[in-house]
Amino acid sequence: MSAARARLLARVARNLLTREVTAATGAWHHRATEDSTHARAQRRAVAVREAFEQLGPFYIKIGQILSTREDIVPAPIAKELENLHDRASLMPFTHMEPVLEAALGRGWRRMFQSFDTHRPLGTASLAQVYAARLDNGQPVAVKVQRPHIRHVVEEDMKMLQRAARHFAARAPVFNATIDTKAMLGVILDAMRPELDFVLEAGNMDRARVSARSFPLLNVPDVLDATPTVLIQGLAPGTSIRDADPTAFKLEERIAIGRDILAYMYQGYFTDMTFHADPHPGNIFVSPGEPATLIDWGMVGHIDRRLSMSLMLILLSLSRNDGTALAKAWIDMGKLTPWADVSAFAQDMTTLVPKITTASLEELNFGTTLAQVLTHSTRRGIQTSPMVSILGKSFANTDGSVRYLAPELSVTGIFQEQMRTILFDYARDALSETQAARTAMELLIAAQSAPGELRGLLRDLANQELTVQVASVAKQRFSPTEDRIDTRLKKVLRTGAALTALALWRADHLYRQAHSPRN
Repeated sequence: MSAARARLLARVARNLLTREVTAATGAWHHRATEDSTHARAQRRAVAVREAFEQLGPFYIKIGQILSTREDIVPAPIAKELENLHDRASLMPFTHMEPVLEAALGRGWRRMFQSFDTHRPLGTASLAQVYAARLDNGQPVAVKVQRPHIRHVVEEDMKMLQRAARHFAARAPVFNATIDTKAMLGVILDAMRPELDFVLEAGNMDRARVSARSFPLLNVPDVLDATPTVLIQGLAPGTSIRDADPTAFKLEERIAIGRDILAYMYQGYFTDMTFHADPHPGNIFVSPGEPATLIDWGMVGHIDRRLSMSLMLILLSLSRNDGTALAKAWIDMGKLTPWADVSAFAQDMTTLVPKITTASLEELNFGTTLAQVLTHSTRRGIQTSPMVSILGKSFANTDGSVRYLAPELSVTGIFQEQMRTILFDYARDALSETQAARTAMELLIAAQSAPGELRGLLRDLANQELTVQVASVAKQRFSPTEDRIDTRLKKVLRTGAALTALALWRADHLYRQAHSPRN
């Protein structure tokens, strides 16, 4: 780590510590009131936000994610971190030009009819974006990475990884519920394309293909990309935050909002790749034009199992079923030895009815997710580390669409998309790859199933089989119940494998019978 970076970290930490000591001293000498306590909490929250902004892009992303994690930080700080913006002072173009020369060559200016070097379209701690016109007259946005910023961010990443390992060793109980190392690893993986614009360009190309089925969405074309310079089509209009909803026809703004939500659902459940930072500044709208999604540097990837667990959570939400939501949430993570499952189920049965029919105007989905996380952590349920990225994406999408179409219901749009999502799951279940996997599982299970079934029947004969009916998964299992539960699962998996194989075989025979050669 450079000496200058070390001094900045030390100065920010010293300022926070000094502020806390001063506040504590003032509280000691003055009688605390409810108002003064609230004011101190608010000042502390503002100081933390400003500290994240001073530390730059990596810490800003961490802070934005923490804004959805009231299970980790106090509620006043989490709320203040929602206002966290990546603001940076304007770097003179004379400092940015060497980056352009290194990436595009000394004759880079010949690529453009014009290039506005005086007023960047955007200024952030990682890059500055300039308006330009190519030699063919096409308007473009040119994103240029700040000099040496990649090294700074990578050093910050390494330092925070070391801190996470140290913290996990010193706070094992906390880490059992919130796996800080795994959570940080997910954030780092999602952020890496922000440091290499070639990776970001690849994300944009894939997203553009995925968005083709949404007539009111667009992803800019990539015209050139190097690790430090990205040239893309210029997004028309303004940020969705600054747009005037009255300038749009009612049906148009509703349709745009619906397409944005539906596209994000497609990312979570079908593509399993999604925009992890769709905040209002990354969505541009203009009357009569499709909405444009920009800044694809931070993208999340989830596997099929997690996607299906998330599907069950939203399905339970849309059906106003708090108990089912609790079960799906637990399946997405894991229980600690001190987990209180029944209390968590009760928490969800109280929370879910408040969400189900609410519109975006009435509901802050990011806040709702934070509430679920808070209950989950308090009840000793470890959540998947990917939830941090998913939570940020959900909260940003929710907040962005609210500016243009607050009447829309999150769960309503989900119900509209559910048929498409389920058909995709069914196609995947009947694919040749899945059939091959199922066949292998069947062969493996067939070796042990007879013995497992005999053991299950023996337990029945010996009256050792216990069936417990509860509103949600049990917290504790006896050794006998554990053994029987494992056997039951194996037998059920074998049955499921046989069913899937039969479906695949029937589909295969149908295709043969109706092929052109027949």
